[in-house]
Amino acid sequence: MKLDKNGITDKTAWEEKGYALPAFDRETVTEKTKNTPRWIHFGAGNIFRAFHAKLAQSLLNEGTMDTGIIVAEGFDTEIIEKIYKPHDDLSVLVTLKGDGSVEKTVVGSVVESLYLDRKNVDDFKRLEDCFAADTLQIATFTITEKGYSINDAKGEVLPGIKADYEAGPENAESYLGKVAALMYHRFVSGKKPIALVSTDNCSHNGDKLYDAIYSFAENWVKNGKAEKGFTAYLSDKEKVSFPWSMIDKITPRPDENVKALLQKDGLEDAYPVITEKKTYIAPFVNAEECEYLVIEDAFPNGRPALEKAGVLFTDRETVEKVERMKVCTCLNPLHTSLAVFGCLLGYKKISDEMQDETLKKMVEIIGYREGLPVVTDPLVIDPKDFIDTVINHRLPNPFMPDTPQRIATDTSQKLAIRFGETVKNYKNAGLDVGELKLIPLVFAGWLRYLSGVDDSGNAFELSPDPLLSELLPLIKNGDVERIISNEKIFGTDLYEAGLADKVLAYYEELNKGPGAVRATLEKYVADQAV
Repeated sequence: MKLDKNGITDKTAWEEKGYALPAFDRETVTEKTKNTPRWIHFGAGNIFRAFHAKLAQSLLNEGTMDTGIIVAEGFDTEIIEKIYKPHDDLSVLVTLKGDGSVEKTVVGSVVESLYLDRKNVDDFKRLEDCFAADTLQIATFTITEKGYSINDAKGEVLPGIKADYEAGPENAESYLGKVAALMYHRFVSGKKPIALVSTDNCSHNGDKLYDAIYSFAENWVKNGKAEKGFTAYLSDKEKVSFPWSMIDKITPRPDENVKALLQKDGLEDAYPVITEKKTYIAPFVNAEECEYLVIEDAFPNGRPALEKAGVLFTDRETVEKVERMKVCTCLNPLHTSLAVFGCLLGYKKISDEMQDETLKKMVEIIGYREGLPVVTDPLVIDPKDFIDTVINHRLPNPFMPDTPQRIATDTSQKLAIRFGETVKNYKNAGLDVGELKLIPLVFAGWLRYLSGVDDSGNAFELSPDPLLSELLPLIKNGDVERIISNEKIFGTDLYEAGLADKVLAYYEELNKGPGAVRATLEKYVADQAV
């Protein structure tokens, strides 16, 4: 079975192997999309292929949508070259369910893939034409939180961004500089309305996108490179909106077991690719079954009826509440807790950790007992139901190849929001912070993790983190007090919060030698009720 437009015409071969094929006329949809583009997506990676493209396919299958998605990639163009083009923009979505079953879907809603690259004159001209079209309603983004950065850690404008400020829209070369240039093209083509929707996993993502795009416009106007009305156009919510969103779906790197499954079916060329920029991608995407997408309903030029595919549309305040519920209580803190102790205890899969009764009880206590009393309830999703799904279905899914090592990346940047907000909420609500037993244990566990030595006494590789060069000398010199007083890391000074002594006592126990991590966990988890 060959994954391209000719290969999928042999429907019987695919369906006999259990694959669901697109149930719409893809040629007709492709032609209509080229003439009347409505949806462009920036960021051609796995989350887009597993989530956004599947949503669109659902609407196309039922006839609710009659145009597909145009995807553009401006960071790692090897994705387009080595995955999209050879397979005529088709992909296989393998949904890995907790009961061991898999759902295999050939996704065909992406009907055009383009290089966001000025050197590819035809593709960039095509993007300009799309942005000049009256029909274009939305541009969505999955470019990672780092993709919106215009300043470095010191607050100084990045060199490439600064160069674009001087170059103007005709010559901008950075990713967002080229997006801003496309928006300028839409402005000069008639100030046409559009929604720019960040669906990256970061708080207030719409504002991050707006701030970045507006910075280009402001500097171009100041430097005489753009008409003065461009900034007013971007700020007019009747013309251009930057909705907030909350997205949640785990799409790990292509898994070898999934590759073997597809090859056994007879799928040709099912080989993962690692690009020069270290993107892990394949003709297939493996993903979990659970997914959530909540979007602020602000679309000045209309939008697809994505609510029919399960997307929740609401107001900005509710989007923020859903985000806080997930990030501060119901998912992300549990993930980080498992990541820290999973690395120390030698685990390679999150699902295996959930078979460890001590670790399972740890996240249950952190979620239900320590987090839920101060959870932000968005009302559109029940927080307890969300945690139930996370603990009973998502984290234990043995077919999801997610690792504690991946989740441990950038932990110093995550603790403040994932745990610090709970600590602050206890104080703000007049609750006794001393009731928190396991969140401080996670803090101490992370400090112990920074030693790079596991519970058996063996060295392991720390996951990437921007503060490692600053933190490791402090750990080596035993100066952990300077770390736990760092409000930027923990969201609060742990001394002022009244948790420092507890964290330091835990840290001392965790460092008593081989087996101390396991012994400390069992000691403090066992005597807690869920």
